[in-house]
Amino acid sequence: MAVIIDVRNCIQLLRSCSAVAGQQLHQLLLKSGHVPSSLPPSNSLLLMYARCSPLHQHDARRLFDEMPVKNCFSYNSVITSHLNSGDHHAALNIFRSMPERNTFSWNTIITGIVSTGNLDMAHSLLIEMPVKDPVACNAVLHRYVRRGRADEAFALLRTVGQCSGADASSPWNDPFVLATIVGACADWMKYDFGKQAHARMVVSKIEQDLVLSCALVNMYCKCGDLDSARYVLNGLTQVDEFSLSALIYGYASCGHLHEAIRLFDRKEEPSIAMWNSLISGCAFACCGNDAFALFARMMRSDVLPDSSTYASILNVCGFSVMVNPGQQIHGCGLKCGAVNDIIVASALIDFYSKCGLWEDACRAFRELRFHDTIVLNSMITVYSNCGQIEEARRIFDMITGKSVISWNSMVVGLSQNGHARDALGLFCEMHRLGLRLDKVAIASALSASSSICSISFGEQIFSLATVLGLQSDHVVASSLIDLYCKCGSLANGCRIFEEIDKPDEVLWNSMLIGYASNGYGHEALELLELMKTKGIKPSERTFIAVLSACCHSGLVKEGLTWFHRMQADFSVSPSAEHYACVTDLLVRAGRLEESVEFIENMPFEADAVSWTTVIGGCKAQGNEAMMQKVAKKLMEMESSHPSFALSYFHALCCQPIPGPLVGGSAAAKDVNKWLDEIIGGYDSSIREFHGGDDQKLLISLLKILCRHYGKLRSPFGSDPSQEGIAGPEMAVTKLFSSCKSSGAHKGEYGAIVHCMKNIPSENQIQATAKEVQNPLVSGRRKEALQYAQADVFNGENPTVDGNYGNLHYGKLWYQYTSS
Repeated sequence: MAVIIDVRNCIQLLRSCSAVAGQQLHQLLLKSGHVPSSLPPSNSLLLMYARCSPLHQHDARRLFDEMPVKNCFSYNSVITSHLNSGDHHAALNIFRSMPERNTFSWNTIITGIVSTGNLDMAHSLLIEMPVKDPVACNAVLHRYVRRGRADEAFALLRTVGQCSGADASSPWNDPFVLATIVGACADWMKYDFGKQAHARMVVSKIEQDLVLSCALVNMYCKCGDLDSARYVLNGLTQVDEFSLSALIYGYASCGHLHEAIRLFDRKEEPSIAMWNSLISGCAFACCGNDAFALFARMMRSDVLPDSSTYASILNVCGFSVMVNPGQQIHGCGLKCGAVNDIIVASALIDFYSKCGLWEDACRAFRELRFHDTIVLNSMITVYSNCGQIEEARRIFDMITGKSVISWNSMVVGLSQNGHARDALGLFCEMHRLGLRLDKVAIASALSASSSICSISFGEQIFSLATVLGLQSDHVVASSLIDLYCKCGSLANGCRIFEEIDKPDEVLWNSMLIGYASNGYGHEALELLELMKTKGIKPSERTFIAVLSACCHSGLVKEGLTWFHRMQADFSVSPSAEHYACVTDLLVRAGRLEESVEFIENMPFEADAVSWTTVIGGCKAQGNEAMMQKVAKKLMEMESSHPSFALSYFHALCCQPIPGPLVGGSAAAKDVNKWLDEIIGGYDSSIREFHGGDDQKLLISLLKILCRHYGKLRSPFGSDPSQEGIAGPEMAVTKLFSSCKSSGAHKGEYGAIVHCMKNIPSENQIQATAKEVQNPLVSGRRKEALQYAQADVFNGENPTVDGNYGNLHYGKLWYQYTSS
């Protein structure tokens, strides 16, 4: 017997009841025979299931299948239920099976597909839609913009506009669609399209509400058209704070600070948002002093800065290298606790990094209670820049959700710190994991390949770049040119350069450096002239490459000419690097006295590099008197600049001392492998030589590796078990790792400097090397080591007491100084 119930009352209850109550009503309607035979209560139940938990999707679908009669409302409800539960394929199949569809049907399926991220399918459905509705159109456009695919959004809107024509209901005339498009034009600096959208509003007489007007002001300000932004603002009946802040930021960011302040002062009590617009605008225009003065004025106005304020002011202090103001901002942040904010902490670390205050950046990081991926990525760069690559790797390993920036930062850090093979291994791991490889990763891997002169691996990386469509990217091309030129394949470097359409300054400089490093001075000067005819203005780096090319090719007259022309004709002030190039140019030409006079007439105090260059020239020409004079000057500098002594030591190490193993029968690969085994602690023969001469051997091996790899390496290699061992080896490690420290003691370097000044003559070196070469080539490594530890100072064994004990220098040192 059918149960008699009030159907209207049940339908009313289904509109707002819970899923449990809805199921009870479903049972009553089922017993009364109204469901599924009657359309209104069945549709109400479908709507209830679609509105409630996705767990009831199957109940909705079962009811839908049982209904003998269905209309658009029925289909739309069950489609919504499937979309809410995440079953988009079922929703799309039901949509395709509809006998007829209304606008709501199209909007429901398109917005649902958009939520899944399948923009291609959503785009196809929108094009298929008979009458383009603004709701569906705005959903697709908004997701395109959010995904960074603004150009596709603009193209879609043009297509939709052509389909709709001049219809008043066209999406082109919808305020929400226009607000989305104008906002995208602001974010992506699409001024022309934004102006077309504004023109469409005027022609179609679309009423510009507050949201649309604010979007227009913001777009014009970000695109630099301040007159149009002011025109839109003046047309507002009520000026809101957002529009005024956008215009203030626009004027300040373009350098019109007085006009920005005049607009700012129109408000009696400006909010923190307006203060942030003014300060961030100054920061964008790199007006550091003005931004700092505004920050001080803000503090006097009893307006407390927020995280955006601190981030803006710290960014401009870092960019302008304003150390003292930035430290004062840090103090303010400490007082109010703002440094605990992750945004402020990230800006603080970036500020200290840009100022080269690595220890302060590390301290700021250590004081953080919490950190996110962005901060950890910054610290990878910080530790890499200050040479603490192990710490950078530790930070990288502790990031749980590594982004592409995390991987790129670690690859760059490893490559810059002489760990080329580790960098390439990490790059291969990125590729194996299927991570998105961008131009930064490709360029870093190419740079690592060039540092180990591996053309084959570099060409594989470039092939991958070609597959990814990055072969024409200027950064990638510049790294590839650098690879070919460093490996001596200048022709291939020129070919890559010539294939680039409209090369920028970086590419021109890369090619100039390639010519310079391969000794093609005349070709480098011809390329410089061609660069000028193409309208590319030479920069500081350009002239470093030109002067280096002249230096390596003996073009003394041309080098001096371009050194004087760089400031007179191109307004490029010579830096220390330019002076160092000219010094090297004069020294290589044998004009030692002229080089000393040139150094003494520098507009700033000469560094150790310039003086050590002269010492090298004196040594090569046998000018002992001048070498002793310059060496004395360097030792005097050591009292105020401890790092000068170590620079002197490095310079002497790099002087070419001929030996019989240059191009000899000992394969470089085998020799370097043997050295790596000893340095890593894997060769048992080294254990027998831990007596008084162990430092002599270790320093010799360090020097060889320095010559081969271009950077100093730890004597423990990659063996972590040796890191905690105390002894002479650790002392040597500390000695070399302190080369970047500014607080080193004079005694730490005195022994090295004194010993290096007593290098034996070339004949003595060759005689000693002959004794070592035969056992080494024949595989008698232990006997070679015994020869290497013999003394070669004419029967004397000079020792110099220093903080690290007696430093002895044996035959192995001299045998490999030229290898």
